[in-house]
Amino acid sequence: MLGSGAMTNSIGEVINNDTIFVIGSNTTETHPVIGASIKQAVRKGAKLIVADPVKIKLAEIADCYLQIQPGSNTALLNGMINYIIENNLQDSEYIRKKVNNFEFLKETVKEYTIEKTSKICGVKPELIAKAAKIYADSPAAGLYYAMGITQHSTGVDNVKSCVNLALTCGNIGKANAGINPLRGQNNVQGACDMGALPDKFPGYQDVTDPDAINKFQDAWNTKLSTTNGMRMSEMMNKAANGKLGFMYIVGENPMVSDPDTHHVTKALKTVDFLVVQDIFLTETAELADIVLPATTFAEKNGTFTNTERRVQRVRKAIAPVGNSKPDWVIFSELLEKFGGIPKNKYNSSKDLFEELSSLTPQYSGISYDRIDSVGLQWPCPTKDHPGTQFLHKDKFINGEKIDFIPVKYRDPIEKATKEYPITMTTGRILEHYHTRTMTMRTDEIDKEFKSSWMDISPELAKELEIKDKDKIIVSSPRGKIFTVAKISNTVSGKTVFMPFHFGNGANVLTNGEALDPVCSIPELKVTAINISKI
Repeated sequence: MLGSGAMTNSIGEVINNDTIFVIGSNTTETHPVIGASIKQAVRKGAKLIVADPVKIKLAEIADCYLQIQPGSNTALLNGMINYIIENNLQDSEYIRKKVNNFEFLKETVKEYTIEKTSKICGVKPELIAKAAKIYADSPAAGLYYAMGITQHSTGVDNVKSCVNLALTCGNIGKANAGINPLRGQNNVQGACDMGALPDKFPGYQDVTDPDAINKFQDAWNTKLSTTNGMRMSEMMNKAANGKLGFMYIVGENPMVSDPDTHHVTKALKTVDFLVVQDIFLTETAELADIVLPATTFAEKNGTFTNTERRVQRVRKAIAPVGNSKPDWVIFSELLEKFGGIPKNKYNSSKDLFEELSSLTPQYSGISYDRIDSVGLQWPCPTKDHPGTQFLHKDKFINGEKIDFIPVKYRDPIEKATKEYPITMTTGRILEHYHTRTMTMRTDEIDKEFKSSWMDISPELAKELEIKDKDKIIVSSPRGKIFTVAKISNTVSGKTVFMPFHFGNGANVLTNGEALDPVCSIPELKVTAINISKI
């Protein structure tokens, strides 16, 4: 719809937002720089709306906090859009000039009255109305989301709904506004830009597009596949069923990060040959047939592209430790052995970047010299282009007008049952990073946050006769774990929260089969569980 999943706007604009809508993002814990900017904007006078099942720190300073049920994002957003249209708060001139299908949107969201939306989301109707009015009345509103929107079986629908809301109020293509996904790690945007996707060449060029195929075949002097590859969930299923002969995992730790740990373990033990390339011997690397030691960021030259599309230099501070090598060197040496490239085709990361710029339109104007001191934001199509602060300023990338793509709310695939009556959602904490590959090796952090716990509401704890710090058994249809109860007002009712950073923790319970039908992302944010005191 709007391309690559990057922020339409810039981090520097956050402080100038008139209204900030945070949905499905614990921003101060998972993106603390942007979280700090949001707090500064609020102190400056910005209105803040927060929608999340967990009462995150930003909720404490929000003008409107909606503690929605896990998985109810599309219903909330449709309810807000319907309220805006019913009360004629939409930006009609913007819609007339820039967006198609408004009548289709209006008809689709009509059933999502604030009363119906309230029942689905578990929040008061007046809060939904308040949030909608704040957002619609704002001259410039920025919407910020993360995995709390995407890691659902309805993740694509959730994103479409975010875009529909922003378009309804004319908030795409202007400064200090936009639709702003916050990427999960520091170079996720860069990895996607480089083509680390099963259906894209670098620059989001389709691997099935004849022109793109010919361009890359000529550049790389080799015959390329013309079909889409497999996504991670598909690879794991094939491996578990003995239908995948080889798996090569680079800089990822699915033994902790992926859903249904038992299934992942079976897959990695069943695959014929497993190679893991990483900077530490992770839980995944321990299962590998061969481990290729890679260097850290401080031991190599290259670029990172962050969540605001900014391409920045990374410079080697120390020589590679031991036998470790930069990732690009490992890949190049393997390609040479496979006969894929001539020996010494690439002698530096700069050689690779120059090739990228020649093949990728939004990177065409970026060079090592231009980003020597300050990074540039793509698209940057020419050598004299200043980079792009925010997208879609004059027209949308795909043309003058864009379409509303309205969607109906769908329940999460896994809902609470009599056997599993509690809903678990997962996320991160400030102190640990992803699967703790690095932060567990910092003694001070690991001493304080060495093992997992579960946040449980006071009312649920009373019902289960559980006290703070009690040891508990948590089970789901996939398995069970042992952890510690933490009685907390950050969750309510029968919704609980658990950080996913720890092995033999939350992702033993999560569902790897509940996938978004479009992008195959698992429903990590909604899991039906049961809890009992040990």
